[in-house]
Amino acid sequence: MTRLLVVDDSALVRRLLGELFEAEEGFEVAYARNGLEALDALQSFRPDVITLDVQMPQMDGLTCLDRIMVERPTPVVMVSSLTEAGAAETLKALALGAVDVIAKPSGPISLEIDTLGPLLVEKIRAAAGARIRRTHRLAERVRTLAGAAATAPRPARQPGKAAATRAAIGVPAPGEPAGLVLVGCSTGGPPALDALLSPLPADFPWPLRVAQHMPRAFTGPLARRLDGLCALKVVEVTQPVRIEKGHVYIGRGDADLIVSARPDGVFALSAPASQEHRWHPSVDRMVESALAAFPSERLAGVLMTGMGDDGAASLARVRAGGGLTLAEAEETAVVWGMPGELVRAGGASVVAPLELLAQRLVEGLAA
Repeated sequence: MTRLLVVDDSALVRRLLGELFEAEEGFEVAYARNGLEALDALQSFRPDVITLDVQMPQMDGLTCLDRIMVERPTPVVMVSSLTEAGAAETLKALALGAVDVIAKPSGPISLEIDTLGPLLVEKIRAAAGARIRRTHRLAERVRTLAGAAATAPRPARQPGKAAATRAAIGVPAPGEPAGLVLVGCSTGGPPALDALLSPLPADFPWPLRVAQHMPRAFTGPLARRLDGLCALKVVEVTQPVRIEKGHVYIGRGDADLIVSARPDGVFALSAPASQEHRWHPSVDRMVESALAAFPSERLAGVLMTGMGDDGAASLARVRAGGGLTLAEAEETAVVWGMPGELVRAGGASVVAPLELLAQRLVEGLAA
């Protein structure tokens, strides 16, 4: 039995979420109206997973989340409004240890809950099995090991191991990528992206493209946050943009990120979400479009924490064609769904814990 604690100051939201999960097999549900009540229930109810509203009276969601992670680390899924302020707070929550985010319906929740219900249930089931103790604030520990503080400004452009990598793979004319790195993640992904991208030097030779399953309102703030932490330039793709080395391209939420080879260069495009793919931005669709523009040996894939199997089949094709593929190890993944499926399919060239993925990526390209 999965014990779920629903924390929200709206009686309607509590009732609708309660009805949804009480109708599902295997859930026991308790409720709290604010952060103070949630902390009491943390000890008395001892939930396996928590849905936590951001804006609440007496104690807000971020303050409550920080206390949860100190007093009794528990998987938390944030319930956030689709506003710029809500997105910023949600990213703070993910940095504090929340494993996923659910967007509050933009219209009447009672009318949208039937549509959102299956996704909510799947997210909560995945979050209930998330690893918290081993991965809590791992990104900060990785940056510390790499010699960079979490609050430091963007590192200066200094040559690193990537200089040798560039010579080894023979990058063509400036601005024209020799290949692409394709990164996919879902539940627990934002801190994992932080840990992967922060150690990469400014002269890393291949541009990176990222498909992080996340609503549209959150991918822009995510890109801006990562841009402040990384030596590479990080941007959200909202219109066609030419792909250049030294850049990381974040797919826009609720859409798909695709590659288009044109006479004047290779471009990243944001395309309407494909009905053939369940999750968006779709990792599989991103990789499939890259395979149409590059041979497999000029592609590298990194699949990190996330539920489901998005990206596993397409990245297995990359490896079969001679490309480099990396999967996050089970020991550090919040949810070992996507990388686990890649490993089980025999599609991972390298399996490594999160704190070593950046190093293994640089070494793999150099080799």
